[in-house]
Amino acid sequence: MSRSKRKLEHIRHALSREDLGINSFDEMEIIHQSLTDIHWDDISLQTQLGELTLSSPLFVNAMTGGGGEKTEAINRDLAIAAKETGIALAVGSQMSALKDEREMKSYQVVREENPDGIVFANVGSEATLEQAKRAVDMLEANALQIHLNVLQELIMPEGDRDFTTRLQQIEEIVKSVGVPVILKEVGFGISQETTRQLKEIGVSYIDVGGKGGTNFSNVENKRRKQPLESYNGWGIPTVTSIKEVKSVFPECNVIASGGMRNGLDGAKSFVLGANAFGMAGQLLRTLMKDDLETLIKKVDHVHEEFRIAMMLLGAKETYQLDGKPHIYTGSTKTWLEQRITTF
Repeated sequence: MSRSKRKLEHIRHALSREDLGINSFDEMEIIHQSLTDIHWDDISLQTQLGELTLSSPLFVNAMTGGGGEKTEAINRDLAIAAKETGIALAVGSQMSALKDEREMKSYQVVREENPDGIVFANVGSEATLEQAKRAVDMLEANALQIHLNVLQELIMPEGDRDFTTRLQQIEEIVKSVGVPVILKEVGFGISQETTRQLKEIGVSYIDVGGKGGTNFSNVENKRRKQPLESYNGWGIPTVTSIKEVKSVFPECNVIASGGMRNGLDGAKSFVLGANAFGMAGQLLRTLMKDDLETLIKKVDHVHEEFRIAMMLLGAKETYQLDGKPHIYTGSTKTWLEQRITTF
């Protein structure tokens, strides 16, 4: 099967995903504060993600590209929405365009529609330094995402099986590509152990991509004749993954993603120490089910939800949410008690 057809299958299955049950953000509660001393108009959504200054804590996380005219149209609308609402945008894996120049247009449309916006390029961990540089140049990107997707590859019928040089290649890219490099998972979360490995090779940006959103085990299993369904529940939930990363790398620039449903989930991630949060499936479903105008309204609504949390917690700046009073319940509390010394 061609990469472009596979991209379209991924979109189709992601749009039809089943309810995943408990979301880890449902097992975290922010403690309500009845008094606040700030004015709504004084609240700023500007966020500092390492050396990147973002107008909003929310960004459109990596989804699509490389599927011909259909994905080009999707990326065009996502870029317009990002421009209209002032949020950053990450494209899906550019590996297809690096191997077939005919697919470049489906990614480049993002920069064409949003010439002054913050755009993240995206490659797989199999990418060489030369490919990473080409991906960044293709979009005049402000940063580069490298996605870690071992389980997805193992379940994918035509997936990779050799990962022996991945860490070495990532290190070379981090040191030489010339823009911030964000290591991200694709729905299975980042552990303490992986965080330590990434820190050792100079990574300072991590998108946890936790369990709770689009399930790529499930997506790839739908493409198999004999599904490996025992892995559909595999992974680290987003809340616990954020804590795993921050417990061993407190200064890391953390992006929360994986089942982010609204601005309150985003605010909770900032309370945990995140510097930004990404939404993908939620935004794509809104665009595909409704239209571009509805998508723009949804982003505005997420911003309003986030602002309300800031107001309630007395935070004029997004970073001031970090560490605000909160509790954990259920399996999240159990996980943290066994894995995190202080939480």
